[in-house]
Amino acid sequence: MSHIVLLSGSPSNQSRSNALIDHIRERLEATGIKTLSFGVRDFPAEDLILANFASPAFVPLVQAIASSAGIVVATPVYKAAYSGSLKTILDLLPQTALRGKTVLPLATGGSPAHQLAIDYALKPVLSALGATDLLQGVYAVDAQFTKSGTSFEIAPEILERLDQGIDRLASLVPLAGPEAAA
Repeated sequence: MSHIVLLSGSPSNQSRSNALIDHIRERLEATGIKTLSFGVRDFPAEDLILANFASPAFVPLVQAIASSAGIVVATPVYKAAYSGSLKTILDLLPQTALRGKTVLPLATGGSPAHQLAIDYALKPVLSALGATDLLQGVYAVDAQFTKSGTSFEIAPEILERLDQGIDRLASLVPLAGPEAAA
């Protein structure tokens, strides 16, 4: 196991949730940890809508998760819960896809009113998929991002919390194996 899967539940390419994923990717890869990224836009809409469990489009995600050391899941919060598109992807994973995995959940929302969405909506579904270690999530509100061209700058307090989550994830995942040495 020598990589961490980054899964974005945002239906938009340029989103605050993806900005969090981008920061984590850059930080992990700067320390030599390989990441594999997936997002809802990577999968055919028809396969998502029809819950096509036999779609070959999901094979790389399932294989990446199975061989991963850990997983980061990011989602925008809609109506006090994670995105429906993320739920669709999670529904298409095998029932024990996250067994033995350490997961760092992230969420973005319009206001602090939905910060418990991680604990009361996202963590239960990740747990139901068998996640062994569910780390303390990071919730960021729109006001903690500044639009910069086609991307977002993240407020220092969120970067600090993300970095703490990344450090905790990296300390818990088994990245030093035969594959990591190669």
